[in-house]
Amino acid sequence: MRPKRPLRRPALLVAAVLALSGSTAACSAGDGPGPHPPGGSASAPGAAAKAGGAFDVAAENARPGTDAWKTGLRLDPARSIEGYADRIAVRPGEEFRLFVSTTAPGFTATAYRMGWYGGAKGREVWKSARVPGAKQPAPVVDAGVNTVHADWKPSLAVSTADWPEGSYLLLLASDAGFSTYVPVTVRSGQARGRTVLLNAVTTWQAYNEWGGHNLYNGPKDYSDRARIVSFDRPYDSSGASGFLNMELPLVALAERMGLPVSYATDVDLDADPAMFEGAAAVITLGHDEYWSTGMREHATALRDTGTNLAFLGANAVNRHIRFGRTALGDRRLVVCYKSAAEDPMRADDPAETTQDWRLPPHSRPENVLTGTYYQCFPGNAAFVVWDPDAWMFAGTGAQRGSSYKGLVGVEYDRVVRDPAPPQPLQVLSHSPVVCGGKNDFANASYYTTPSGSAVFSTGTMRWVCALGTGCGQYLDDAARRFATQVTENVLRVFAAGPAGKAHPARANAGELPG
Repeated sequence: MRPKRPLRRPALLVAAVLALSGSTAACSAGDGPGPHPPGGSASAPGAAAKAGGAFDVAAENARPGTDAWKTGLRLDPARSIEGYADRIAVRPGEEFRLFVSTTAPGFTATAYRMGWYGGAKGREVWKSARVPGAKQPAPVVDAGVNTVHADWKPSLAVSTADWPEGSYLLLLASDAGFSTYVPVTVRSGQARGRTVLLNAVTTWQAYNEWGGHNLYNGPKDYSDRARIVSFDRPYDSSGASGFLNMELPLVALAERMGLPVSYATDVDLDADPAMFEGAAAVITLGHDEYWSTGMREHATALRDTGTNLAFLGANAVNRHIRFGRTALGDRRLVVCYKSAAEDPMRADDPAETTQDWRLPPHSRPENVLTGTYYQCFPGNAAFVVWDPDAWMFAGTGAQRGSSYKGLVGVEYDRVVRDPAPPQPLQVLSHSPVVCGGKNDFANASYYTTPSGSAVFSTGTMRWVCALGTGCGQYLDDAARRFATQVTENVLRVFAAGPAGKAHPARANAGELPG
């Protein structure tokens, strides 16, 4: 089981985020292999939409980008400006409100759509007029469950008219020169025939330490952790560290490739399964740990009707959650007691208690969906190729035993025989790793289904990080090139439709040593 993590303190948070601004988030215009999309002047609003309303990612990325989203970030250790949105995701044209607290007399909000944009990875789509600032009340903590709320007044309403669908960061900049992010997804209306990039917002919120409590710790230790966390509060750190670390590199790569993409959050997977109908693929990103019953059932149904799934991380579908509502709307609370015995739902509906999915009272191991089984934290090892003839390794030059430095970590998965994963399942890598003082292996896997769909799991949380410039102390250029080529292969094949029809998995787990 995953060990408890210490609550990080503000000074360490600021240092980590400042480092992130120069590494993970700071990707130069030359990052990434392959040709860049063509440059061009700004086009008229809506130019990125094809006839019929389909989003054209290549046209969008031909518009001028900027790195001001990154260079404009200046965090204040005293958190003199912070904020959150009352909507996790909106459709183009819908409105959301920003709730901002600042000690400065005023602030502005600038919206950046995140993508490739010739390597700048952002495009400014909107900027507010100056807004009067106000210091909002201290957070409220609900006794017993330790839920932190920021019960603030709205500062401004934001219309997304003429905003293309995609992942957005709003940069809140105070008159005092400090700034922070608020993430918002402008989600697609439908995903038929397209590849859905899924923001793992439930996991962002689970780790969010703002106000002193997350699902791991409180001010004392694990015992006073939150049992329920709320989206009605800012994120800690830069306001977007989960997105910058674990998601932006893949978003940038997919947009650089010009793939037909759609955008959603994991909350949308629970709330609006119709949006995902007919999707070519759904891509979950570097850390997608917290899943509701609806999320899991809808992903399984997509797989069983021909939609490919890719888990580009580890520890996915590990924690079972429920949603709750606040005064700001439905699904604004993430419920996870991490203990069936503690969860009051145990008496009424044991199948909906919130502990690890693999645990009683209604055990449903994650590998039944992902193919791999979560193992351990923290681990650090090379990614070792086991089946070099697998189609996703084309163009890498990999052979059996080829090793790619540091690509396994900091959490990892393994293919296990019990509980049994779907078959046929093809083991792609077999990487020796030591974790918790024990010798183990990490595996990437690929399985195919009767519907023709395919499911690919990297088995390592460091995969998406390797697509950018982050995790520099662990990875080398060879590991980044390898991960990028494999990801491009998977994205292209999965975007074409049910991958299992052309690329059936070859069951080979019985050949593994150890």
